[in-house]
Amino acid sequence: MFSEVLPFDTSMDRIRARKPIGLILSGGPESVYDPQAPVVEDALFSLGIPVLGICYGMQFMMHRLGGGVEAGHGEYGRAKARVLAERSDLFTGLDRDQQVWASHGDRVLRAAPGFVQTAESDGAPFTAVEDRERNLYGLQFHPEVHHTDHGTAILRNFLYGVCGAVGDWSLASFVEQAIQEIRGQVGDAHVVCGLSGGVDSSVMALLLHRALGDALTCIFVNNGVLRKGEVDEVIHRFREDYHLDVRLADSADMFLSRLAGVTEPERKRKIIGETFIEIFEAEAARIKDARFLAQGTIYPDRIESASVKGPSATIKTHHNVGGLPDRMNLSLVEPLRDLFKDEVREVGRELGLSAAFVGRHPFPGPGLAVRILGEVTAERVGVLQQADAIFISELRSYGLYDSTAQAFVVLLPVKTVGVMGDQRTYESVAAIRVVTTTDFMTADWARLPAEFLALVANRIVNEVRGINRVVYDITSKPPGTIEWE
Repeated sequence: MFSEVLPFDTSMDRIRARKPIGLILSGGPESVYDPQAPVVEDALFSLGIPVLGICYGMQFMMHRLGGGVEAGHGEYGRAKARVLAERSDLFTGLDRDQQVWASHGDRVLRAAPGFVQTAESDGAPFTAVEDRERNLYGLQFHPEVHHTDHGTAILRNFLYGVCGAVGDWSLASFVEQAIQEIRGQVGDAHVVCGLSGGVDSSVMALLLHRALGDALTCIFVNNGVLRKGEVDEVIHRFREDYHLDVRLADSADMFLSRLAGVTEPERKRKIIGETFIEIFEAEAARIKDARFLAQGTIYPDRIESASVKGPSATIKTHHNVGGLPDRMNLSLVEPLRDLFKDEVREVGRELGLSAAFVGRHPFPGPGLAVRILGEVTAERVGVLQQADAIFISELRSYGLYDSTAQAFVVLLPVKTVGVMGDQRTYESVAAIRVVTTTDFMTADWARLPAEFLALVANRIVNEVRGINRVVYDITSKPPGTIEWE
């Protein structure tokens, strides 16, 4: 089974030419009443192909086919859906009451003619509808995210039960296909790989090494905003365990000098992205036949950084995709660009990457620069490195690291009064952020034990000079993002 993402304005002729067995209209940030809202041709609903509308996709379907959509009544985060219909193609074999994940600003108040209401929630009376005669379906919530309990089963019911799909694709086949594509793109040239030690770049490096062998050189850049001990650990692991050609570009002073006085998050990302490219080009100039730069860009990076194959809301720029300068002497190789994080981990296991690296929490390309709110200085980096190291160490000691998806400390540009040793202090606030998720497109805050949080806060306040207060972030995504900047 193969799936492809196409923009909303794809012609009906192009859709017919692909002979799809089913279509999904995705969610999006717009309202059907926005003048610039995405619009597909009405003919799409009469192609004789099953169509599933999700969130905005459902609202659009109802609006165009004669239903009623009410603007300005949102529902965000966890919600309870109640299946009402005795028979439902989407909810076959599933519980009547189930937890779903909502993220919509409008809601359907009247189903279009021919549709039956199959489920409701407190915030969306028509949270699911079906027109089985025309094979048209709508879901107001998001079945594709981890926090919808039976979301995968709902999608399977649509794909296998309604569309007749056959699930014969595997990540093992992806590895072999990606290797062939890399070789075809690169030819006899040399590739420079940006290795950070994170899951994405580590998997990418091993994949490139399998495809290219000695025609790959990895460059590890010390940008001055890495985690404590990161440089030594990554250099040692990939040189000794995986026998990769890894070169260290120690550029901490350059990055920190360029970040001096900068507080706006997008500007930080641009500076770091541009500096990365500058360093890579300088390093690549020393390597014979180096004409390609490999990046560990994955699908969520593309969605959140720019419009991916069609319009989407730009949430943030990622240095892999949003920080590139207009002029670049190296062509890009991005072998993981269509994978989600859980798929990247599976590819890593296929390639023999150690569990310690496969299970690593994500670390942003701009590093601690976007976890230090306000100006980035060497002193503030040192404070955050210490606090973050304590937190991650205790998370591992308590056996909580592998059961959470991402965990880190944020240093805030806020100072509060405290009392330490009978002395008044006026130091910075640190925020702890821990989330659970599988795809990183949505996430929920982790319900960590109170005694664990108390231990971490106590250690940070007592051991890290410059922090006298610790708070815990309990915001889901949406409405928040995982990172603070």
